[in-house]
Amino acid sequence: MIPVRDNVYRLKPPVVTVLLISTNVAIFIYQISLGAEIDKFIGRYAVVPAELYRAILNPIAGASHFPTLITSLFLHGGLFHLLGNMLYLWVFGSSVESRFGHLRFFLFYIVTGIIATLTHFFFYVDSTTPLIGASGAIAGVLGAYFFLYPLARIQVVIPLLILFPVFNIPALIFLGGWFIIQLWSGWTALYYETSTGIAWWAHAGGFAAGAVMLIFFLPKKKY
Repeated sequence: MIPVRDNVYRLKPPVVTVLLISTNVAIFIYQISLGAEIDKFIGRYAVVPAELYRAILNPIAGASHFPTLITSLFLHGGLFHLLGNMLYLWVFGSSVESRFGHLRFFLFYIVTGIIATLTHFFFYVDSTTPLIGASGAIAGVLGAYFFLYPLARIQVVIPLLILFPVFNIPALIFLGGWFIIQLWSGWTALYYETSTGIAWWAHAGGFAAGAVMLIFFLPKKKY
């Protein structure tokens, strides 16, 4: 199912959401312009769990690895990886930003993205596979949206060969189902020791972080 839009009325323009999307797109364009040097670029700015673990053991020598907790959130492995993430960020991020405000939303995005990455790190501490993508931070946005707008209607498209039926699904069902899939896929990958190249635990960790951090980032109501 591909989300297209929601029915939430936004009180504030999605300034930060647009800025994040623009930044991700600009960095991706730069990535593909590097040609054969792209692997070196990814290796430098992605999170590599095994290297991060060594950096934690020796913070002074490994200090250069800590910024990758943020830089990795702006890298993508391909066009469809980028487009999928940016679509979710646009559909759900705009509404969450409207409730949080611009600065709070930006900080929330970065913090939940870092927690998502650390969740993946916890399960794959010895991995030498670079971790990149905005999906962990976007999962945090989904976790917040789940509790902010549980009854919102999400318009989704279901590609069926040459047909593209459109449905309106409550956010509670759409995002709840999404989270369950991430958990199930994560446990399955651990149990069978398989890898699909998808950071299931970053998604699950980001979603949970978004739900919890909502308490701290949601502005207090003024009476």
